[in-house]
Parts: sequence; structure tokens; C-alpha cells
Amino acid sequence: MEREHADLIKDIIAKLKLIDYINPEDIPNIDLYMDQVTRFMDEHLSSLKRFEDDKMLTKTMINNYTKNNLLPSPDKKKYSKEHMLLLIYIYYFKNVLSIGDIQHIINPLTDKFFDSNKSIKLQDIYSETFRLEKQQIDGMTKDIVKKYTQAANSYADVESEDKEFLTRFSFVCLMCFDIYIKKTIVEKMIDSDLLGSKKDSDKTDNQSDKKKKEKVKEKAKDKDKSK
Repeated sequence: MEREHADLIKDIIAKLKLIDYINPEDIPNIDLYMDQVTRFMDEHLSSLKRFEDDKMLTKTMINNYTKNNLLPSPDKKKYSKEHMLLLIYIYYFKNVLSIGDIQHIINPLTDKFFDSNKSIKLQDIYSETFRLEKQQIDGMTKDIVKKYTQAANSYADVESEDKEFLTRFSFVCLMCFDIYIKKTIVEKMIDSDLLGSKKDSDKTDNQSDKKKKEKVKEKAKDKDKSK
């Protein structure tokens, strides 16, 4: 039994070490068509597949992201390196958050740094994000081992064959509670508009309304001229 527990923990740690991210230097500096984008993502994120036939990113997904204002429209059907970076963020977020919540996180980032002239670029932010995340792996590994040990100790006195099931069930509950708490914190941040997404959205809506009014005025002027 102890050996099975040790093997399970080793397997979990081995999978954690497989978690990697796409190095920005590996992303082509030329714009890519849709097929090239999906092929690139499928190849570079293949280690994260749960099932062999899983698709990391499809044409339908990308089109939906654009329709839902998660991703800026491509330029002449081509996607830039910055598009690719945003797609990677979206890929990771969508495993935890709803599309609406992802919008509140991604849109301010896009508004401020996508194709901007600022000194800090989207690629710089992406590199720093994943540098910080890689630093978390060791701490997360220790925390997972600690949780499994706690789960096993909870049923140390159980002699029946149910002990293994109860240990693993408790471990799953501990992991899910951890995920629930962290997800709740993120949702509270979004709901409190700590990322400023609602302000940016209002600003965008105001600009859109202003443009519409200007078009109406222009049409009215054209009609007056034609009389």
C-alpha cells in the first residue's frame, strides 16, 4: 500500500515537471494563417493533452474568440506573434474560467499592450508571467505531497480495503477545495473590477457611440448637399 502511494506521488510529480510553456522565441516572427496557427499550437502544447485525440486549438475556437472580442481580428486572415501570445493565455484561462471572465482579464491587456508603442511589450509580459509560474512548480509539488500525506494520515487507523479509496477521495477533495478558493479569489477580483476591464469597456462603448453619432451627422450633411 505504501509503495502504491509513493508511486502515485512520483507520477504526479513527473507530470508536474512536464508542464511547460511555449517559449516566445519559438513563435515565428512572421504572420501565420489559421491552419498554421492551429498546427503550431497542437505541436507545442501536445504534452498537455489529457487524451491522445484532444485538439489544443481549432478554427472554430479561434473564430469564436474573435467574435466574442477575446482576440483582435487578424490582418488579412493572418495572425501575428501577439495574436499567438493571447491565444496561449486564453488556452490556459479557459480550463478554469468562463469566456465572460476571460474577457475581463484579456481585454484590458489587449487594449493597453496589443500592437502598442509602449516600452513594455506583450511579449515581455508573457515571458514574465511564465517565469513567475515556473518558480511555483517546486512549491506546488511540496504542497501536493503534503496534501496527499494529510489525506493518508486521516485514515491511518482504517484497516479495511476502503482505506485506499478514502485516502484518494480525501486527496481529491483537498485539491478541489484549493482550486475552488483560488478561482473564487480571481472571480472576486473580476467582479470588483480590480483589472479595470469595465472602465475600459465603458470607454470603448463611449468611443463607439461617438463614432456612430459622427456618421449620422455626416450622412445628414450629405443629404443636405444633394438637395
